Formats: sequence, structure tokens, C-alpha cells
Amino acid sequence: MQSSQTTDFDAIVVGAGFAGVALTHYLREAGLSLRVFDRAPDIGGTWAWNKYPGAATDSEGYYYCLTFSKEVLEEWTWSKRYPGWEETQNYLRFVADKFDMWPHLQFNTEITRAEYQADRGIWIVTTGDGATHTCRFFISGMGMISQPQIPNIPGQTTFKGPCFHSSRWPEGLEFAGKRVGIIGAGATTVQMLPEVAKTAASVTVFQRTPNFVMPAMQKPMTPEWEKEIKENYQEIIDKCRNHVFGMGFNPPSGRTVAESTPEEVQQVFEENWHGSFRWVFETFDDLLATPEANKAAADFIIEKMIKAKVEDPETAELLTPKGYPLFAKRPPLDHGYYEAFNRDNVKLVDIKDYEPIVEITETGVRTTQNHHEFDIIVLATGFKAYTGALEAMDIVGEGGQILRDKWQDQSSSIMGVAVAGYPNFFMVTGPQAPFANLPTSIEQNAQWISECVKKMNAEGKQVFYPSATAEEEWTNLTAEIHAQTMMAEGDKVNSWMMGANREDRKARVLIFFGGAHVYYDKLKESSDAGFPELAFADTAA
Repeated sequence: MQSSQTTDFDAIVVGAGFAGVALTHYLREAGLSLRVFDRAPDIGGTWAWNKYPGAATDSEGYYYCLTFSKEVLEEWTWSKRYPGWEETQNYLRFVADKFDMWPHLQFNTEITRAEYQADRGIWIVTTGDGATHTCRFFISGMGMISQPQIPNIPGQTTFKGPCFHSSRWPEGLEFAGKRVGIIGAGATTVQMLPEVAKTAASVTVFQRTPNFVMPAMQKPMTPEWEKEIKENYQEIIDKCRNHVFGMGFNPPSGRTVAESTPEEVQQVFEENWHGSFRWVFETFDDLLATPEANKAAADFIIEKMIKAKVEDPETAELLTPKGYPLFAKRPPLDHGYYEAFNRDNVKLVDIKDYEPIVEITETGVRTTQNHHEFDIIVLATGFKAYTGALEAMDIVGEGGQILRDKWQDQSSSIMGVAVAGYPNFFMVTGPQAPFANLPTSIEQNAQWISECVKKMNAEGKQVFYPSATAEEEWTNLTAEIHAQTMMAEGDKVNSWMMGANREDRKARVLIFFGGAHVYYDKLKESSDAGFPELAFADTAA
């Protein structure tokens, strides 16, 4: 085992969110010295940055968590079904306290470059202030939605008031009594609008593509519900591990829309309308498999969520998704989004077909039809998903190629955890990993990484070289599965799940859609077989 006598650390991790916390546990357990760097001032990852009003999880809190400690599962109490950003961040603080992780975490430190030294078999990692650190393993725990997508709208710097991305919400910003413009109508706006509209003088939402929005049906955690959860935690964990999206839902129902009458379909939909994504997975097994079943689900959602809630028919029509199936774009959960459009101080602007944005001016947003004046402009324009954070720094492989250049046309990987040409480099939930309940996927990745490191240490191996053949096979498999699903429609609606929301990249398959449970099985098969996707060496080449 190479020790910190020859490198500053055995492992350097970038990102102190769920991934950084999980890796700290598993790598320390494997006997490694490590340092976790994060440019944020505190622990939390996504939840250290996304502090906009209404920010909350879309997975129920009791399974949006790490599971390596039964004590933490027993001791921590969630206050509600979907915890907000502050509660989620406090949960991670609790875990860090419990396991004395703070000495391994370094905040307010941005990593700008990581370069593999082939002759020494180490990584040299450079921080924003020019300091360098060496390590044997360089690991990204930066998350799949952490790099903001800033739209290319002329005049952004001319606006006299605050104009910022939603994930960089200014500390102490007062929006009460202000005219607020929100550009973008995705998950962030779905959560933000109801809160901002309560006190703002006016809120104008600029929408390009309407979303399917599922009901959250937020509710407080009761002692009875908490008791039930904690008495059945292992069963819940097993459900997450074996679910197609890594969630604590029941297994497939055995029902299909195709084999049910229209009356039966409506009855099952109605009886299971209790909030969360579980409605999609616990009603019929073919909702994401056939156009007919998908349309039945989409029509039900449109009727229940939009037509029944939005009073103005024209606004309801603008908010109705068209031309793409349910789940081609990731549906957010509703906390009063549609009802907000019934308020006199809320306005919806269609920027796709009616009022395209021309520019941001000193006092507002100019479209082809109007000039909208604002005091505050929020860019709720999403993220450069899966690869953005990795491409924001110079990650230089053994041949001198920077990772973002390798990914110019195709964001290929081995199971989203390794990349050919980048020895001793791991990723957590990188491109071509599944889109699922993230703590579940993060923990599965952290376990795979730690098992790989344990094998290397036990066998005296210093370097692993990811196989180009294995990368090609995984990339082809991911593309083949994607082409067989209704998710392939996502590139038609600029879905971030396809990277189609980016102006600097063509759309590509970023997600393994074969099922999170299948993916977890493949990780386990790889580990049990001794990591055949990697070639191990006693010394650096």
C-alpha cells in the first residue's frame, strides 16, 4: 500500500456532499488517508449551494440518506416527508459529527487542475490559490447537477439589480415587495415560485417547455410514521437497492394498462394518488414502456394537476406539456406551483412560440413582444448535468488529454465510475450512471471504489488502468438501452438528462436507463469478479 509518506494523501476527493461524506466513511474504513476539498464554505454539496426559497428534496427524506450506520438511521429524525435544504444539510453535519469527519474536510477551496503523472503513478492536484497536493487516487464526488448552466442572453451584465443563477442565491436577498423575473420553468421554479409569490410584488415566469409535475403532498413526520419507518429500515434499504430508480418503493405491481379496462385504470390511478413518484411505479408496470400506457398516465396528471387547479384556461394550456412523453423530462414535485398562477401577482410568458427573449436590459427583460421591468432576475436555467463540474477543471490523463476534450462528442465511461486514459481516477455518479435516488447510487459507487482500493492494497497493486474496450462496451450498451426506451424523446425537449440544454455540447446519452437495480448488480458483478474492467499494475508504467 502506498502511504502518505510518498504522497500527501492516499486519496483526494472533490466535493463534500453526500458523495464526499460516503467516500470519507468507506475510504477511511479501507485504511486510506484522504482529504475532501470543496469550494463551498460548508458541508452539503448540492444543499450547500441550492438555498433558494422552497428548495427541498424530491425523494422522501427517510430514504434520501446514507445507510452505512444503523445508529444514524435510528438516531436521526426527519421533520417532514420532503426535507428542505437546511434540514438536509443539518443531516450531513450530524453524520460528520457522529463519525468525526471534519478533520478530513477542507472548505473554501476550489480545485482547478488535476494531472496524472505517469512516471510516478500519482496525481498532482492544484487549488485556486496555486497550492498543490499529491495523491494516489483522485476522486470526483462533485455530483451530477452542480455546475450551473448560464444562458447566453445578451445584456446580462447591464441589469442594475441582482441577476444570478438560482443555485447561487445571494445571502440575505429581500424579494418582498419586489418585481421578480424567473427565467426557466424546471424543478427549481416549481419549488421556488409558490414561496416567492407570497410576498413579491409580482413574479413573471419565462417558460420554454412546460413540465409534467407530480404531486408532493408534503406532510409532517409523526411519531407513528417514524416508528414504522425505523422498525422496517432494512426492508426500506433493500427496496432502494432493488428498485429501478433506487427508491424505497414497492416492487412492480404485476398490473399493466394494456391488460386493464379504462375504468380499472382510472380507479387504480385514483386510489394511488398519495404523492411522490411512487404513483408512477406502484400503479402499472408499463407506464414508461408503451406509448398507450404513458399517455394514460400523462392525461391523468394533466387533468388532476393542471386543469383542476389552474383557473385561467389560456394559462392552463400554456402549462400543459405537449409533444413528449411523461419522464422524457424529469418531472418535479408540486408544492403549490399551479395554484400560484391563480394569484394576481403571477404571470406566465411563453418564450418558445410567442415571446422569445431578445435581451436583458438595465431594468428588465426584453422579448419580441414586450419589455418586462424587474427589480430581481433569477436564472433558473438548470445545470450542465453529469459532466459539467468535471469539465470545469483541467483533469489531465496519462496521455495529456484533458477530460472535457475527450468528452467533446461523447461522454463515455465505465459504469459512470472510471474513464479510459485516466488511471487511478474514480467518479461518483459520473456520466452513463443511472439517474436515481442519489444517496443510494452514491453509496453503491463508494462501496465499489473502496472494494477496488482494498483489492489493490491487498495485492500490492499501485495503479489501475481502465480498459478502453470496457468503456466502449458500456457506452454502446447505454446507447442501445436508451434507444429502446421512451426516454429517447428527451432530446426533443432540450432535456438536461440528455445534455440537450447546453449550448456548448450536442445532445448525448448521459444516463444508463437499464434500471438502477440492474446497474447496482453490474457493480457487484464487477467487484466479485475482481474488477475485470481495470488492468492493475505493481508499479507505474
